[in-house]
Amino acid sequence: MKVYDAVVIGSGHNGLVAACYLAKAGKSVLVLEKSASLGGATTSVKAFKGVDAKLSRYSYLVSLLPDQIIKDLSLDFETIGRKVSSYTPYFDGERDNGLLINSDFDQESRDSLSELTESDDEAIAWENFYQSIKEFAEVVAPTMLEPVPTESQIKELVDPLTWVELVENTLAQSLNDNFFDDLVKGVVLTDGLIGTFTSADDHLANKCFIYHVIGNSSGQWRVPKGGMGVLVDQLLIRAKQLGVEIIANQEVGRITQGDKQLSIETVAGQSYEARIALANCAPKILEKITNFKAPPLRDGSQVKINMVLKELPKLKSGADPKVAFAGTFHVNESYFELEQAFAQASLGQIPDVIPSELYCHTLTDPTILNPDLIAAGYQSLTLFALHLPASLFDKYHDAVKAEVSKRILNGFSQYLERPIESYLAKDSDGHLCIEVKTPQELEKELGLPRGNIFHSDLEFPWKQDGDSRKWGVETNSERIFLAGAGALRGGGVSGIAGHNAAMAALETLERLA
Repeated sequence: MKVYDAVVIGSGHNGLVAACYLAKAGKSVLVLEKSASLGGATTSVKAFKGVDAKLSRYSYLVSLLPDQIIKDLSLDFETIGRKVSSYTPYFDGERDNGLLINSDFDQESRDSLSELTESDDEAIAWENFYQSIKEFAEVVAPTMLEPVPTESQIKELVDPLTWVELVENTLAQSLNDNFFDDLVKGVVLTDGLIGTFTSADDHLANKCFIYHVIGNSSGQWRVPKGGMGVLVDQLLIRAKQLGVEIIANQEVGRITQGDKQLSIETVAGQSYEARIALANCAPKILEKITNFKAPPLRDGSQVKINMVLKELPKLKSGADPKVAFAGTFHVNESYFELEQAFAQASLGQIPDVIPSELYCHTLTDPTILNPDLIAAGYQSLTLFALHLPASLFDKYHDAVKAEVSKRILNGFSQYLERPIESYLAKDSDGHLCIEVKTPQELEKELGLPRGNIFHSDLEFPWKQDGDSRKWGVETNSERIFLAGAGALRGGGVSGIAGHNAAMAALETLERLA
């Protein structure tokens, strides 16, 4: 039987990145994917019958993917910047208005903050806060593809006050120290809550926040040209050029370690031999197929809604929809509303007001639509709702899903001239072009335990002094590595875990030769 240098379990983008790096180094690589389709969460699909729109069904924006990986693997993959960072509608007691923040913080952004707060202080605080984050990112981001630095090494390189605000203080404390407006604090806080069921008073929010603001040293969130599936397509092309073997419909059931190699057995009864294995799956999945002990798992806590619209919604504020929806559109995400939703969900209640945010891919990149849809004015819209843990859906999934969907859409519609449903396109069967994904559905479709998009709780992107992990991908077996979001510095569409697992694997293959 052929003995591969490496078997990669799972064909998500991290697994494919790892496979490409290993094959580029001359290693024989086999990728085993349990599903019929490849790419995991980084795929594009035509979600609605007869509607030629290739939606990024699961993952949708890119920030953490290092330019170095694109260059190393010669990938024809482009991301497009967004002029608008965010728009947050609000009612000031007399009229509807909105807070506009551009990606390059400019006078328009300052004026919008000053109009909201009736003071210039908040704009000055915003600029200072994010300048310190930029300097922090310029230190941390370049380390993501290197052996894991220690906390003390990173601490020595960053401004002491910034370290206190981002690492030692809770986000709650830092936000209250820097800002006074509840809506402004909420907009900043959202980066600490994506896919993370926690309060601003918990340091888990700090960890999530850091990952969302350091990408490529700028923290800007960019749109994948052609949709997220283009990244998978390019990785598959490169993998095949490099000689990687990929087999779909091969769910791994067991990994057994021998003296010099691993035996990988599938649920269907096939067997493969390899010197090392890279697990592009959640730690809880790896725990089931080998003697690895996964860390405790927190519920995934998001609901994802994909839509195709006949036209962009018109806003009560009168803002140009092409501006308001060009960045992240925040709905009911004030600091109070975010904390209240977390508190209610923690008690097992559906939040009265469900915070959410929306993204319009097609304003930045219309190429995911066919020319006829573009000409007709169609647009895509993605909604990501927070603080909806899997536990809420366990008992009466479909009924809770329906109620949650209703509250989310009503919350969004309160800022529109007409309910969002009236803007939705219809598929060829006459059904509205809207799909809703709960944590349970993400588990079923993607193998994400409890729908946790990060596979496990995020950690700070460094290690404690004395931690023996070199790359942050190690397990209790010297021949098995984590190559997914559950690795240290994993999470998001980044390829970082795949790169780092490949580096650790190459060092191990050389040492065990």
